[in-house]
Amino acid sequence: MDAPLPLILCALLAAGAVLLPGARLRALATLGALILAPALLISDIWDTEQVRPLRDHPSLAVAAAVAGVAALAALAILIDRRPAAFPIAAAAALPFRVPIASGGSTANLLVPLYLVVGAGALAYAVPRLFGDRGDERERPPTLLEWLLAATVVLYAVQSTYSGDFGKALDNVVFFYVPFALLFALLARIRWTRRLAVQVLGVLTALALAFAAVGFVEYETRHLLLNPKVIASNQFESYFRVNSLFFDPNIYGRFLAIVMLGVATVLLWARRRRDVWGAAVVLAILWAGMVLTLSQSSFAALLLGLLVLAGARWKPRWAVGVGVVALVVGVVFVLAAPSTLHLKLGSSKSADTATSGRYDLVKGGVNLFAAKPAQGYGSGSFSRAYRRAEKGSAEKAVSASHTIPVTVAAEQGVPGLLLYLALLVAGFVTVFRGVRGDPVRAAVAAAFTALVLHTWSYASFLEDPLTWVLLGLAAGLRQPASAASRATEPASS
Repeated sequence: MDAPLPLILCALLAAGAVLLPGARLRALATLGALILAPALLISDIWDTEQVRPLRDHPSLAVAAAVAGVAALAALAILIDRRPAAFPIAAAAALPFRVPIASGGSTANLLVPLYLVVGAGALAYAVPRLFGDRGDERERPPTLLEWLLAATVVLYAVQSTYSGDFGKALDNVVFFYVPFALLFALLARIRWTRRLAVQVLGVLTALALAFAAVGFVEYETRHLLLNPKVIASNQFESYFRVNSLFFDPNIYGRFLAIVMLGVATVLLWARRRRDVWGAAVVLAILWAGMVLTLSQSSFAALLLGLLVLAGARWKPRWAVGVGVVALVVGVVFVLAAPSTLHLKLGSSKSADTATSGRYDLVKGGVNLFAAKPAQGYGSGSFSRAYRRAEKGSAEKAVSASHTIPVTVAAEQGVPGLLLYLALLVAGFVTVFRGVRGDPVRAAVAAAFTALVLHTWSYASFLEDPLTWVLLGLAAGLRQPASAASRATEPASS
């Protein structure tokens, strides 16, 4: 399906759910995006083998649709009555992915999270369109929200000349649109320290369960998911685990973000049992992260801990420690490059030391230099890289493993400038009022760690954690009275 206009409309509706001034208008845009995105998805995957049973048995398709709508409605009613259930349910669904065939390939999609976002969108939109909450005033959008909305729309617009429209459609429908709705809903939540602790509790329980699965994988030398990692483990002297994730690095990223939340509890704890409990959890999750062998996750965790230290004590101490660590690292590389399989001045050894990232980054920079004004189009990195470098499909991954390079190659100067502006606005938002506030400190540390992780791996706005952290930070900024009006159920 090569129909960019419906895709752009879907992106505009998602942007409207974030930006439009009145409650009814935002509700209408939310409902429109909620309907159009699945319609685009269904039209895209309708001819695939994965939905063949539904095509061949219409009654089964109708029954599945009725069951899905019933589940969505029941969850929406719960969220409408208890708004705090939405962030808790979103946290519970956040890590779980289901493989779905789309665009000629298989994507690991956050289907449970989509269900929660859909229910939350219904709980927000229906009472404001058909009930008595349509006249409430929405707070004016911040610069961060304008930039997020512009990013979604620009990505959809640049799909019109993409060399891989199917990939662009997948990213908009699977990630940008539902996550924009997720952000809009979380930004209206009345965030309290108690609610933040409850969300962290859910994430911590999940992280401990995933770590347990990882321990079993390592002990049995058998992975449950990800054929690529399974094949790699057969030919390497080391063994990497990915638990129930499809990627050790994404698993490591999730553990790092949760560990930063638990470390915040440890640093601000006043009771001894909280200190010991947090320390035990951190030890278990650290052991789980070690088994991923994800260097990007280790670096992200270290940077996040430095941010926490600066928020808890004095920023200059954290900066000093960070500078010392950086200098020590540089000296180590210069003094013993062979330890990292690195030969100074050799691009081949640099590519080996960075697990293939050097060549990908170099190729991405070359793509940007070839088309700096507009890029090759959204989602086109893999195909453009393969053509330019005459590489195989296996070597040309979907991204450069360095998000700024991917954005530059696909979206050119407009996308790169928008990305940089979004980073600045994001950091300003998450760091505002961070000193002395454990919730804000945890969000700032997690967002900083995630950004660093995306510079050495993939997925920035394609990761719901980005939108969750920014939505939480935006929600913390709004006055309690406005937030409560936006989330409290109608009085009976």
